[in-house]
Amino acid sequence: MGYNRAPLENGWHVSSARPKPEEEELRLKEQELRDLENRLVESELELTGLRADLGTFESLYLKIVGLRYAELDETEAQIAELAVRRFPGDLKAQRMAAEARCRAGESRASATASLTEDRGRFSPTPSLKALYREVAKRIHPDLAVDDADRQKRQRSMAEANRAYENGDEARLRGILEEYESSPEAVLGEGLGVGLVKVIRRIAQVKRRLAEIEGEIAEITSSEIFELRTKVDDGKRQGRDVLSEMAAAIQVQIARSRVELKAARERDN
Repeated sequence: MGYNRAPLENGWHVSSARPKPEEEELRLKEQELRDLENRLVESELELTGLRADLGTFESLYLKIVGLRYAELDETEAQIAELAVRRFPGDLKAQRMAAEARCRAGESRASATASLTEDRGRFSPTPSLKALYREVAKRIHPDLAVDDADRQKRQRSMAEANRAYENGDEARLRGILEEYESSPEAVLGEGLGVGLVKVIRRIAQVKRRLAEIEGEIAEITSSEIFELRTKVDDGKRQGRDVLSEMAAAIQVQIARSRVELKAARERDN
């Protein structure tokens, strides 16, 4: 009897249009995808920022503490090698000397690498963060529609991460413009095809979110992150934890030098 009719200006009534079930499903899936994409962008931003910030801290740690560890390890390696010269048939002494020399080499390599870097603490501006979010939202690899698109997105995203860590807003804008003008940015239409694409992209985004959660958990459980936390806690208490560590190692170096001098005198 016309219960679902809507009035028109001319007085006639027609049945109000209702979306098809598949149209409603597509709408819901698209909204789910948008929410997941926003989460993905924020998670990628957190992960990239965490990596950059921790890399800066590690560089500072190597300069303040690592150089002294390298000196200590070198002194102890020389002591162990002198012991082998005194007792050439002692297999235990040979093994200890080899291990000490290996540690010294690793410490020296890490400390030397830190001298070539001079990065300030990673502190992205709000505009840089906003731009990175927009870039990630458009070009993230896990939003690819095929293998060719994924490869292109991976290359662009890797470059975007480098630009973000370097604070290069101009390069981020360039990456976004390059991608948006590419053929891969044009997606097909059609209800059935669109629904399948959205469902698959939702699965891709969820997988990447799980991967990011795992990477963040791994980073935040690492020794260098724990040390960084201790340094930050100490700073709030008015302490310089890295300087304290450096001073303690300096005491060990002084003792090792005395021991090395005595070992050389015995060897002569």
